[in-house]
Amino acid sequence: MTVQAPTTGNRIIAAINRDPLTAPHALRNDALLAVLTAALAVALALLVDDGRRPDALGWALLLVSHVPLVWRRRRPVLVLLAVVACVFPYHFLGYTHTAATQAAYVALYTVAVTGRALRTVLVGIGVITLSVGVMLTISAQEALGLLKASGWVVAVLFLGVDVRFYRHYVASIVERAERAERTREEEARRRVAEERLRIARDLHDLLAHSITLIGVQTSVAAHVLSADPERLDRETVAKALDDIAETCRSARGELRTTLEVLREHGPPEARGPLPGLDGLPDLAQVARLAGARVEQAVRIRHAPPAVGAAAYRIVQEALTNAVRHAGPDVSVRVELEERQGALHLSVSDDGTGPASGGTPGFGLVGMRERARSVNGTLDAGPRPGGGFEVAAVLPLTTTGKRTG
Repeated sequence: MTVQAPTTGNRIIAAINRDPLTAPHALRNDALLAVLTAALAVALALLVDDGRRPDALGWALLLVSHVPLVWRRRRPVLVLLAVVACVFPYHFLGYTHTAATQAAYVALYTVAVTGRALRTVLVGIGVITLSVGVMLTISAQEALGLLKASGWVVAVLFLGVDVRFYRHYVASIVERAERAERTREEEARRRVAEERLRIARDLHDLLAHSITLIGVQTSVAAHVLSADPERLDRETVAKALDDIAETCRSARGELRTTLEVLREHGPPEARGPLPGLDGLPDLAQVARLAGARVEQAVRIRHAPPAVGAAAYRIVQEALTNAVRHAGPDVSVRVELEERQGALHLSVSDDGTGPASGGTPGFGLVGMRERARSVNGTLDAGPRPGGGFEVAAVLPLTTTGKRTG
């Protein structure tokens, strides 16, 4: 890839946009400017005839007036005073007036471009007043001529103020662009964190559900094999093994779908259809294969995709917990209905519940996160008459994020 060198025009624009107080090589550049300005002053003193040609004292005053320009960015007001201290005696003695104006203009421009507008106005008024006062000591005609020429002083000051405002404008544009870029980066990091959390929830729900069912089905097969080895119920063992194989196939397919987002570069919305309310019968059937008696009362058929996905995952995790913790021959009732613009979900069982003192998992936390992702609420705990219940309220008009 070939990188083109910046053109002269680009260099000039960059120099104009750059803050003079933070520009690189400022001292070197100002020293070069002072030398060039002094050379121009010498040429004008030799070529222009608007005063007497400088003698030794005149040349000394003229050249010394350019020395402070080397530090014009660091102390602009002091540099202006130093230049004025040399220029006024030069004019008072009647030397070539045009030759001494260049250093004064550079000092005035520096004051205007580095300071506030009020300071610039006060400096301009002071310079013009002092200049006219000095010229009045020579002659009224010289003072009047200088007053007419003071328009150049005003023009130089206005140029400095305009450049200063322009630099502030460019700096504000750059700052807004950088802030917008930081905002985009923060938003990207936030979306990555949310997607990682979504994937972690999906993997937890999927693996916990599938591994629990496989464990139950394996226990059934092991019990049949060890209960009466001489009268082996081959049909029951085969059915248990088929159920294990089917659970593995389903888990593998859903796991592949969940992890595909890690290989995609597009937005999360391109991941494909979300699980929804139409998948609840399959969840109930899988729980029945694990030995639970599941009753369903689904009195709602349609819900927003995000709400349907959240309800699906909550029911999946609740059934998994019931199969795992509620004990053998558990009865589970799943109810979903629409009331007052919200989906009311309940999964209750009559089992013994989780054993006390066990290590808490992430199931309840994940269910609550699912509900919050669609601006809903979830409560879970033991039932007064025994068993355990998970109850959630999910608004059907939610604008929550898409969850899978």
